[in-house]
Amino acid sequence: MAGILAAAATLAAGEPPPQLAPWRERMQPITPQGYIARHAARPPVIDGRLDDPAWAEADWTGDFRDIEGDRRPRPRFRTRAKILWDETHLYIGAQLEEPHVWGKLTAHDSVIFQDPDFEVFIDPDGDTHEYFEFELNALNTGWDLFLPKPYLDGGKARNEWDIPGLRSAVHVDGTINDPRDTDHGWTLEIAFPWAAFRTERGAVRPPMEDDIWRMNFSRVEWRINVKEGGYEKVPATPEDNWVWSPQGVIDMHRPEMWGLVRFSRRAPGRDHPPPVLAGKAARDLALDVYHAQREFRQRHRRWAASLEELGWTAPAGAADHAFTAEDGGFVFTSRFLENGRSRVWRIRADRRLTLD
Repeated sequence: MAGILAAAATLAAGEPPPQLAPWRERMQPITPQGYIARHAARPPVIDGRLDDPAWAEADWTGDFRDIEGDRRPRPRFRTRAKILWDETHLYIGAQLEEPHVWGKLTAHDSVIFQDPDFEVFIDPDGDTHEYFEFELNALNTGWDLFLPKPYLDGGKARNEWDIPGLRSAVHVDGTINDPRDTDHGWTLEIAFPWAAFRTERGAVRPPMEDDIWRMNFSRVEWRINVKEGGYEKVPATPEDNWVWSPQGVIDMHRPEMWGLVRFSRRAPGRDHPPPVLAGKAARDLALDVYHAQREFRQRHRRWAASLEELGWTAPAGAADHAFTAEDGGFVFTSRFLENGRSRVWRIRADRRLTLD
């Protein structure tokens, strides 16, 4: 989260954010993670502990990695998460290894990533617009946000948005804010009521069997020193950002890079594999044009009116594609075949990305 604020400030100043380029080198090789979210016959008790029988039916995600992917070192501490659901709630559980658990923020809607935190990002329809964010620290202090679109596309977080009926709890395996001992870490549980996921287009219905939502999890970790019986951040040292599905850049607000979560009522062991991204090569082509257009606009203060003006050439073997200039923007489409069916990825100037 912290990294995106710096990027947004740079963009506002009219300078190209360094993480926008080169797209092909830094982001295309990253494939979003997939996960099967199991239906809970009985909801877990939200007490911060992951010892309910319901959680035994849920798989762990893979261990979190650096937000930029494998070109950065593996995280120092292990982080992993689980997902469950039923007719009323989405349940998130997470385990964070941490030898020194600490937190300072106690007011709701504080800028929680200033403490070590755990963050949840949810885009129900996967179009990169109208998505939800929730951050939690080890004191069980939360911050809920609604984003109409990503920051770099002019989105402004709606901090006044709250999640009625949300429940969360934290369990610390050790002693919080006490540097005299070594802790094992902390676990958390969050229950999101489906009714909370309401956008400008109306209520978001609870998922049905095999529905896929785009989601991601992030952990912000700070390097610390012990001072006067407490903790302080190491000066002039940026935070670590560890995530379930790497983003390629230090920016969680790239929803197109989030993981895919398939909702299933099937019993464990009798399910199809986790979901994979349909037509990734065609989708990456659309994103390639989007990022090239962003760079063009930062130089010329307008969008290119054609691919020729953009100076963009499709790589060898690229999917069939088309470009259309529109007032105040553009639309780019790329086509692919899936099981003999023609499908199209479509992206607009505001990054809204849809699959038809």
